[in-house]
Amino acid sequence: MTILRALYYIALPLVLLSCQAKTKTPSEVRCAFSADSAYAYVAHQVAYGARTPGSDAHIACGDWLIGELARHGAQAKSEYGTMTNYAGEAQEIRNVVAYFEGHTSQAILLCAHWDCRPWCDEEEIYEKRFQPVMGANDGASGVGVILEIVRQLNMRRANGEFVPSVLVAFFDCEDMGTPNHYTGKDREHTWCLGSQLWAKDYQQSSIKCQYGVLLDMVGDPSATFPREYFSVGYAANYVELIWRTAIRLGYGRYFVNQNVSPILDDHYYVNSIAGIPCVDIIDYKPDTGTGFAHWWHTQQDDMRNINKQTLQAVGETVLTTICSK
Repeated sequence: MTILRALYYIALPLVLLSCQAKTKTPSEVRCAFSADSAYAYVAHQVAYGARTPGSDAHIACGDWLIGELARHGAQAKSEYGTMTNYAGEAQEIRNVVAYFEGHTSQAILLCAHWDCRPWCDEEEIYEKRFQPVMGANDGASGVGVILEIVRQLNMRRANGEFVPSVLVAFFDCEDMGTPNHYTGKDREHTWCLGSQLWAKDYQQSSIKCQYGVLLDMVGDPSATFPREYFSVGYAANYVELIWRTAIRLGYGRYFVNQNVSPILDDHYYVNSIAGIPCVDIIDYKPDTGTGFAHWWHTQQDDMRNINKQTLQAVGETVLTTICSK
């Protein structure tokens, strides 16, 4: 997850066998989602170690992501490129992208970042700040939920049920923004490098998206997902659709009816560069100093802070939303 930036100057989850609607009425659809499976996907990523860009863990996890997406019926690949990082150096990017063909001509973009921050900026002990974040919540949680959604969609498609076409994008180098210890010149837009690169390339893509959903930090036991400023500004109708679905499913304590300040996250570039209305489902806590959990960007971002009930709320809400005609 990226740091909160006040950019007011810019306008603006037993594995279930199927994702099956209980009724044929769109407003009453409820899709099955397995929090156990999503949790296992999160744990698998964490087992590699910190997936900092370019590390052995990063390479191995990326290869696994490609294989898992393909195993569930998607056309998956890595997209490589470079972006300038906070220090003015060329940063290699590996985005993992997959297309799942369904029954709609336009796709729905489901995205999350899969990298880990190389520095624990928020650790109280200074020396620990130079160790990488394990990224169970901040990265792996969103990826785990999306992998489970794709698995459920594949079973649904095999059963002859309706599924939308879905474009999956796992963005790299989201968490490479300027570290707190850096004393050089701070450059703008040093966060979300993978989504910036992807958004530029999207213009030449033959796959077009109706709207997008970004999942960031969606495993916290005490998560709350308010309506983020840029999401409302660019994709108000889809914010309303998702939050209304969540409330109908009984997840109103997670998806709160509260508008909050802008958060510079991957969705900003999906909106502003790619031109896809994109909603950020992100755990945000206005009353904390950082806006996030007290263990954000620390060594405590591990499986101790991943909660199956939260994964269920997010996964079932998103899956039900996109499978409703």
